[in-house]
This record gives sequence, structure tokens and C-alpha cells, in this order.
Amino acid sequence: MKLIDTRDAVGHVLCHDLTQIIPGVTKDARFRKGHVVAPEDIPVLLSMGKQHLYVWEKAPGMLHEDEAAERLRALCQNEHMHPTPVKEGKIELIADRDGLFQVDVARLAALNGADDIMIATRHTNTAVHPGDKLAGMRIIPLVISEEALRSAEARAGSAPLLSLTPWKRKTCGLITTGSEVANGLIPDAFTPVIMDKLAAYGISVTEHCLPGDDMQAITAAALAYQAKGVDLILCTGGMSVDPDDKTPGAIRNTGAEIVSYGAPVLPGAMFLLGYFPDGTPILGLPGCVMYARATIFDLLLPRIAADVRLGRADLKGLGHGGLCLSCPECHYPNCSFGKGV
Repeated sequence: MKLIDTRDAVGHVLCHDLTQIIPGVTKDARFRKGHVVAPEDIPVLLSMGKQHLYVWEKAPGMLHEDEAAERLRALCQNEHMHPTPVKEGKIELIADRDGLFQVDVARLAALNGADDIMIATRHTNTAVHPGDKLAGMRIIPLVISEEALRSAEARAGSAPLLSLTPWKRKTCGLITTGSEVANGLIPDAFTPVIMDKLAAYGISVTEHCLPGDDMQAITAAALAYQAKGVDLILCTGGMSVDPDDKTPGAIRNTGAEIVSYGAPVLPGAMFLLGYFPDGTPILGLPGCVMYARATIFDLLLPRIAADVRLGRADLKGLGHGGLCLSCPECHYPNCSFGKGV
């Protein structure tokens, strides 16, 4: 940092905020720390009584916060997102389209473990929409060494830290189980809920049936839908250990690979996930999906819609944060449900 005459400050970087006071109009920072002085700024600065300025004295091997922010942005930015202009040493990334937002959490932690560097993101595995803020990044001081940035870049590797995957699955075969529904004893309240949830991800129900509790009929319907090439197969209800609940067995009988029957999430513990050999997912949805505002189905649907293959560890890792608090007024997804670290 050095003190120079304001008239000689063009091209130099301010080391602190400069406040302009206009009685009855404003009292705020007219120039922020890190601002690069332009010719048109000189008369304004002089009118503010600033005859001299403390400016950053650039040294070899040191980077200004704006340059550093651009370097951090390059580590994060991927397709379907764009950066804001750098402002006061900070850049944010904004979503360009609907899709699944994901973060390489381990590499994010490694980068944030370095002194003087910060990258903040929204939670991984969340649905985003155009205009949503995805991440913000900056260095903590006004300047940082080139060596420190290069070290961060080496830790980050060549792949971007963030990704935004557009929705890929478009069609669904829906099998609504339950003899009481098939026989018209009660209205089908499950199907409208599922259709609404799917529509939020651009998925349409193109096949639908009511096979009651007939295990063979449920299996046959699932195999028929898979042969027709639907992108997703859902079986609703009949997922408990009650002897009359046939859905888990019917799904197993399709020959699909069962990833897991059961998950550490409430509501949604009796959830089942499997995949056919061609990659088509088949899900068994417990009754809670019909009446609870947010369940395991809501936690996993963004990844299902984006065609991200889920493994056993993905489901078993949901336990931390997998307890819905059943708030009187539900604010999901703006809450802790499913937001395990």
C-alpha cells in the first residue's frame, strides 16, 4: 500500500472504501475497496476532498481480487450457467436452464481449506431454474499470491467443480396398486399427486393402469411399460411388510436389479429402487408420498429426472438430514430435509 496524489491515481487500485456525503441526499461508499481508478473518477474524488489516496502497489507474483475471482470462477463454471460481472472482488454463477445442480463436495472442501480462498454454493443434488444463484466466489484479502492460486487450481483438477444437468427423462409408466382403488371403493388419490410432482420436471405419464393387488398383474404391467420404452416406471402403494402388500415382490419378479428396498428417510422408509438392464429405473413408492408434502421421492426425483444413476450408498447416505420435521407450514425445499452434509 502506498500514498499517491489523486491526480496520478488513474489505473491504480483503491485499498479501502471511500464515502461520499451529499447532505440530504446520500452518505454511502462512492468507491469500493478494489476499485480501479478511471480518468472520470478524478474530479469526483477531488470533490470529495480526496487530495491523496492509498492505493495497492502491485508487486510481481501478486494478483488483485478481481483477477483472482476470475480464476476461481474458471474452476467452478460448467455448461448451462453464466457468471455475473465481477463486483468488489466477487463473482456469482447463475443457472441458465432447469436441471439438476451438483457440487463435487470433496473438492469444494479441499479448495475452501486453503487460506484466503472461499467458494460458497447451494446444496448439491438440488433442482434449479433459470436465474437461480448457484455459487459465489472470491478471495478474502485484496490481493493474493500467484503461487496460492496455482496451488488451488492444482487441487481442483481439470474438471469443473459444479454441474447443471438438464432434465432427460420425459415419460412415465404409472402403476397404481390397491384393490380398493381398482374396485372403485375409494377414489384414486395417489395418481394426481404423482402426476403433479412429475410435471415439475417435465415428465408426462404416458401409461397408467390399476392392477389392484395382483402380483402377477403388477409385474406384467411393469414389463410391458419397459418394453414400450418409457423412461421411468413407478409403482404406488403396497410397499409395507403387510402380507397383502405385493408391490416389492412384483418389482423383484420383473428381473430388475434392486438397489435397495428401504431407506433411512422419514417419511419414505419403505421406498424401493431398481433398474432394468437398459437403465430404466423402477421405483416402489410408499403411501406417504400420497399425503406428505415432502418425502424420499422428492429428494431423489431430481436425480432420477436428470438420468443420474443412483447406487446403494446414495440411498443409505440420506440418513443425515433425512428426518422431516413435519413443520405446521411446510417450506420444502427451503428447509433442512434431505440437506445432510
